[in-house]
Amino acid sequence: MEYSLQREHRTTRVHFYSFYFLVFFAFGSLFPLLPVYLKDSAGLTGSQIGMIMSISPVVMILIQPLWGILSDMTQKPTVLLTIALTLAGVFGLVFSMIDTYIWMIAIASLLAIVQSALIPLSDSISMNYVQKTKTEYGSIRLWGAVGFAVAVMAVGQLSEHFSLSMIFYAFALILFIAVFFAYQLPNENKTMQISIREGIKELANVPRYFLFLFVAFLVLGPILANNIYFGIFVAELGGGLTGIGIAFLLAAGSEAPFMKFASSWISRLGMMNILMMATFISSIRWFLYFIEPPLGVVYVTTIAQGFSVGLFIPAALQYVRDLAPISVGATAISLYSSVGNGLGNWFCTFFGGLILEGFSILYVYLFFGILSSIALLVLAIMNIRMRKAAPV
Repeated sequence: MEYSLQREHRTTRVHFYSFYFLVFFAFGSLFPLLPVYLKDSAGLTGSQIGMIMSISPVVMILIQPLWGILSDMTQKPTVLLTIALTLAGVFGLVFSMIDTYIWMIAIASLLAIVQSALIPLSDSISMNYVQKTKTEYGSIRLWGAVGFAVAVMAVGQLSEHFSLSMIFYAFALILFIAVFFAYQLPNENKTMQISIREGIKELANVPRYFLFLFVAFLVLGPILANNIYFGIFVAELGGGLTGIGIAFLLAAGSEAPFMKFASSWISRLGMMNILMMATFISSIRWFLYFIEPPLGVVYVTTIAQGFSVGLFIPAALQYVRDLAPISVGATAISLYSSVGNGLGNWFCTFFGGLILEGFSILYVYLFFGILSSIALLVLAIMNIRMRKAAPV
């Protein structure tokens, strides 16, 4: 009986590993190279690219909660997940067939709606499984990072040998395969009631929380928008599609080691020091890109992504949890995600497109560097105030 249960858990974990690998492989196939496709193949302007690429974070803010409500109502997250995967693959194929800006806006919007369901629903299923079986969430989600890193390299090379339309075909095909593994996931759903209104009232008593939301907006916005513009930047330095793949492989691959040691570094150096260090490294990276370094230097500096993403995100989540009262912890994290991953991402993606059209990709990174520097200044002021307020 015990052996049978162990075998069942092992099979379920394989389904989780395969699902995350495939879904993030699909993301890595499409989104890093989509701006290059829109610029070189579709001939869109910088502002048009910024508009299309900024649709997804806006939709994430507005639509993601609705998927959660629908999942709670139906109690069938795996069914919803398979539907969203199938529709995302279909919309990806349709995207490859259109060549007018207005229709690209429409399809990008539909794709964003169904795509916004994939990670929240799968994370909800996996978190319920992890809590039930006492396994580690990180060991499951790690396969997503591997899938993303491998995809950019592999699909980049395919696109260079054939055409950039390969990004849509790979995206759709991999998502269709992922449907099989999604349907095998445990059909469990744990309802979590979050009252945003009541939560904000209670969080209003913690001014530092809202100040940190501003920091998250300034730091995470450039980090996430960089995923959109980094391909264009590497291409203009002469990297080509293979070069873009190598750059993303190095950047994504550098995150895991830093995340592994994030907790011990936070304990040793202090949470605020880690946040300031990660923000400082991000700002230096963006300013370095502004002066147009050689491509080899860019490859070397991709390790900065591991430092900024691998350390800032775990430290920021822990800081938000520590700041917020326990009763509104879920609300605090939800707002933090919406402001940083949603609003900040949209702001930097949209205005980055305008800067790209009016100036060049180099000035996009100057913009990112300025935002990150402002965040560093705010963190420094917060740190000074915390030290003064601390009992002697």
